[in-house]
Amino acid sequence: MKLKKTIIMMCMILMAMTSCTTKKITYLQDIQPNVTMFVQEPQYIKFEPGDQIRIIVHSRDTEVAKVFNLIGGSGEHSQYIVDDQGYVEMPVLGRIKISGLTREEAALAIKYRLLESRMVKDPIVTIDYSGMGYTVLGEVKSPGRKNIDRDQITLLEAIGSAGDLTIDGVRDNILVLRTLDGQQTPYRVNLLDTKSLYSSPAYYVQQNDVIYVEPNAKKATSSTATGSSILTPGFWMSTVSAAISLIMIFTKIF
Repeated sequence: MKLKKTIIMMCMILMAMTSCTTKKITYLQDIQPNVTMFVQEPQYIKFEPGDQIRIIVHSRDTEVAKVFNLIGGSGEHSQYIVDDQGYVEMPVLGRIKISGLTREEAALAIKYRLLESRMVKDPIVTIDYSGMGYTVLGEVKSPGRKNIDRDQITLLEAIGSAGDLTIDGVRDNILVLRTLDGQQTPYRVNLLDTKSLYSSPAYYVQQNDVIYVEPNAKKATSSTATGSSILTPGFWMSTVSAAISLIMIFTKIF
């Protein structure tokens, strides 16, 4: 009878430890079905000095449109780089300021300049992100710089582009570093808490953001020279399992 109680107690401890581990890795744990929640207003990417983009002018008169397009040796449209003052230098049109503008706003500004030139009657301007991106570091499966290919990339999507967090990544303290006008602002986001994620200014990723996922205590300890596996759930599970086996063996002997 005592043996049975001991085994039950150890199993309960094991279940409790497993439950605690699950609570630390499940995203948006408090989200409720069919309950609407406030999400940050959509944040469109605004151009900054140093951004690399492609500007393409279309028109029914293709020969005229070619004048305003930079074509590289490979036949593809070349990149424009936003200079330190926030301008791009376009053929014929000259310098046009686009820093602080969204992609749609910048395209309209260029279109109006084309209409003013009276060289193109029906211009259509498209702007593609080219060399713009953000960086994901730390406990993710595929760290590194990721390209921005559209507006409104959420933090979850950015982490997904890096292959998701590893099992050792701390999910309740994601660090997002954002630099704007020479000033860097750090944001901390808890992926386990819906409100923390949805209300964070870092919910939508901006160009040149750095997203860092720190390692949990187990990974940090095991990575040091004096690291020990004694703090890991696996260690305690193995210990409990071995204890149960020993109890059963001694019970059979005596």
